[in-house]
Amino acid sequence: MPGQIDWLEIPAADTAKARAFYGGLFAWRTDEFGGDYHVIAHGPAGAITPAEAGFTHPRVYFGTDDIEASVERLRELGGRSEDVQAVPGVGRIAHCHDDQGTPFSLFEPAPGS
Repeated sequence: MPGQIDWLEIPAADTAKARAFYGGLFAWRTDEFGGDYHVIAHGPAGAITPAEAGFTHPRVYFGTDDIEASVERLRELGGRSEDVQAVPGVGRIAHCHDDQGTPFSLFEPAPGS
């Protein structure tokens, strides 16, 4: 559904410590997806991932049926968006900021997902 939160990423300086913390707090379990990216298997749809410059707070992904149209509308409303990126077998994403600079991302699932 457009506008629904479809995914959450929690950045961490130490993903092992973060997985232990959230596992202890919420009983979340994680599965390694690749590299140091850990999908939450028992909890919200999302992942614990390494923090990086400009990505130090949780990132929410809002669903959209048409990512290009959403990016175009976002820009008309004064927001900013990076280029749309394909995530093979998953869909397409775009990291964005609203008109006040608040970061969020858009997610369009792959056909048939």
